[in-house]
Amino acid sequence: MADNLDHDLEAEKPPPQQPAKRALHPLLFIGSWIFFSNLTILFNKWLIDTRGFRYPVILTCWHLVFATLATQILARTTKLLDGRHNVKMTGRLYLRAIVPIGLLYSASLVCSNVVYLYLSVAFIQMLKAAAPVAVLFVAWAWGVESPSMQKLLNILLIVFGVGLASFGEIDFSLAGFLFQLGGIIFEAMRLVLIQVLLSEDGQKMDPLVSLYYYAPVCAAMNIIIAVVSEAGTFNPADLAKAGYGILVLNAMVAFMLNVSSVFLIGQTSSLVMTLTGILKNILLVVVAVLIWHTSITSLQLLGYAIALAGLVYYSVGWDQISAVATGLWVYLKGFREVSALDESRLPLAVRRALFTALGMLVVVALVAGFLWQDNKVDVQAV
Repeated sequence: MADNLDHDLEAEKPPPQQPAKRALHPLLFIGSWIFFSNLTILFNKWLIDTRGFRYPVILTCWHLVFATLATQILARTTKLLDGRHNVKMTGRLYLRAIVPIGLLYSASLVCSNVVYLYLSVAFIQMLKAAAPVAVLFVAWAWGVESPSMQKLLNILLIVFGVGLASFGEIDFSLAGFLFQLGGIIFEAMRLVLIQVLLSEDGQKMDPLVSLYYYAPVCAAMNIIIAVVSEAGTFNPADLAKAGYGILVLNAMVAFMLNVSSVFLIGQTSSLVMTLTGILKNILLVVVAVLIWHTSITSLQLLGYAIALAGLVYYSVGWDQISAVATGLWVYLKGFREVSALDESRLPLAVRRALFTALGMLVVVALVAGFLWQDNKVDVQAV
């Protein structure tokens, strides 16, 4: 009887708990996204200007061909693309969603790379502050968002800031401005179409799965554009001049940007992404000025500051801004009292933003040093 009771008690004991797997710190995902985002922009600009590979459409086409091959390989060798099994892809959905979105994505990428022929990296980043404006207006046109006077006034503030920055640009190029504007509009239409078309069918795609479906369409579209626009002037010797290894590395960096964005989405909040994204753009402007010695006027800086202020208010909202500012102020007030320091007093969003800023400074300094040294070697060679 006692033996049976002991046996029953042992059976009721909960199974031993397995040690929890230690999750990676979100800072790792934030840092990787910042690194690959800034590195892709700087790498493309350096490849087009310094290495003389002035074929932005062909470069974009190469990125998409590489992305097509890479996603096919990842789908068969890893679990990163298992989300595609949850997508009920049909021929009708492919024609309604994937093809038009893929074409818009292709047009956006082409414009985003062609603009490097005309404008500086710093000015391009300033113009990108107007991207939320285009997204909101397209969303209003499609009926996804309802117009409001408050949003309209905030949008007008961003437009005013970008216009002021454009007016203060010394080396302004109308062609470059129009290409960047076209890239922003195409990207806004793509984002809204994804929301409208895919939500109707209950589809949910992460960026990597989307790239898995879009990349072949974009690659085919870009091949046609490249044949029409750049095939006649293309010199195969420029491939060797740019370096085959450099071109492969460039495509890998562009692809890793898409991969890092997948992990970032699941690890951070929209507030953190907004703050770090804005900070990333500001640092990228600074790095571009240091590398390419771009001249920026005080009027341009004022316009950019106004646009960024409007963007922060539009993306985050006054309540979030007030909460972050209050938390930071409380933390700084108690900084002198060492015994009173407590990590919990500083909001998580603020800690992540501060740590991210430090990591960004280190990464940007390394990238800037590499590009500056390479430019120095090229100048000495000449």
